[in-house]
Amino acid sequence: MTRLLRRLTVSGMALCLAWAMPVSPLHAQTAAPAPSPAATAPTPTLEQRVAGLEAYVTNGDPTAPLKDKDGNIPKDLTMATVGTPGPGHNGWMMTSSALVLFMTLPGLALFYGGLVRKKNVLSVLAQCLGTTGLVTVLWWAFGYSLVFGKNFNNPFFGGSEYFFLQGVNSVPNADYGYWVSQNVYAMYQLMFAIITPALIVGAIAERMKYWAIITFIGIWMFLVYFPMAHMVWGITGFMNGIWNPSSGIKAIDFAGGTVVHMTSGWSALILCLILGPRLGFNKEPMPPHSMVLCMIGTGMLWVGWYGFNAGSAVAADVISSNAFMATTLATAIGSLTWALIEKIFRGKASVLGYCSGAVAGLVVITPACGFVNATGAVIIGVLAGAIPYITVSLLKPKLKYDDALDTFGVHAVGGTMGALLTGLLATKEVNANLKDDLLASLFRSQLAAVGLTMVLACVATAVIALALKGVMGLRASPEVESTGLDISEHGEEAYII
Repeated sequence: MTRLLRRLTVSGMALCLAWAMPVSPLHAQTAAPAPSPAATAPTPTLEQRVAGLEAYVTNGDPTAPLKDKDGNIPKDLTMATVGTPGPGHNGWMMTSSALVLFMTLPGLALFYGGLVRKKNVLSVLAQCLGTTGLVTVLWWAFGYSLVFGKNFNNPFFGGSEYFFLQGVNSVPNADYGYWVSQNVYAMYQLMFAIITPALIVGAIAERMKYWAIITFIGIWMFLVYFPMAHMVWGITGFMNGIWNPSSGIKAIDFAGGTVVHMTSGWSALILCLILGPRLGFNKEPMPPHSMVLCMIGTGMLWVGWYGFNAGSAVAADVISSNAFMATTLATAIGSLTWALIEKIFRGKASVLGYCSGAVAGLVVITPACGFVNATGAVIIGVLAGAIPYITVSLLKPKLKYDDALDTFGVHAVGGTMGALLTGLLATKEVNANLKDDLLASLFRSQLAAVGLTMVLACVATAVIALALKGVMGLRASPEVESTGLDISEHGEEAYII
């Protein structure tokens, strides 16, 4: 014990001497000079660091704790949570991106594929696949920048700063998400851009030439989708009522009632009218060739739609959770409502009725899911099962238009109704971003947004379709249509018997 104490005493004395002795010239040459006070970057306080972590949990602005009373951040003051994606939010958005792609491939492809005759099922799958590839290229080159850029400072198109995804890396773009990498956000929004024109396929199924529809979609993206998506979701958008103080129309659309469903649905109606009905329409039966595929596709759409709706919060937060709940309620109730109406008026509830009601519920709740409570979602579910049913079962036969797979009846009518119901049922108790002045005139704003969307989609579609009809033709020949598009246009058959 005495020996140990002696050693500790000697070591302590040596350490004190080392601290007290001047540094030798050799050591002075290799030691880094102490930084002057003026060259030292400011460091955040413990309170600021903790507040930055709290911002991650609440999906808030990580720079807020660094700002002074005038809203400015002192030069060079930063911390690790600024400009860094949050793992939880980023992970949810990558999952949501995969879910939304799952809606198109294989969800929509199987849903539509099951509803057509077996001689045309591959044509529907090819149209979904072709749309996916084409839109991805357009999104990479121009689309993302035209929608979510801002250097044009324009209410209808975003900018050119992200052409070819230049500068789109893993750092968050704070205009759209504090905690999600911009490259993840760009891919998430790509999936919306893919499924929107693919929905149009349902109205013109079994009779439009393959390369005509692909060409139509390529032009349609620039004239309809890109400007609409920027107007509603872009930071300088004309109809971005929450995030753009200078917006011309103070409307809201959580996940795409106007951008996705109204544009595709109203365009589908105009295109099918210009194209004309299928051979034998209203003269011979044209039943779905596989309700099994239709049901499987419906289930995939339902599951994928959670990424579509809950992912539109761009975070795994309280608003995302509400969208998840609202989506479930409206979809299930819409499915049941459609089937009950069939049972009352036709004597039987069909699987097609259940599927149609589920998709209608998904469509109508889309613009509202991040703004309405459970009661609002139930109301939307009932109306989603009833109003599109009336359109498909009564209006369509009376007007005799050949919307082959009811894209107009479900998506145009449902999307329009959802946008208007959002104006009536949205509440700031669900989404604190809804301020009183916005809510006071919200329904009028929603009406204006609906009107502008209808005009843009219908006029642009008519111009594109009539131009292509004159240049390359839209319809397959009667011989091709009779034989089936699968073997005639793709050289393949879905079923070899």
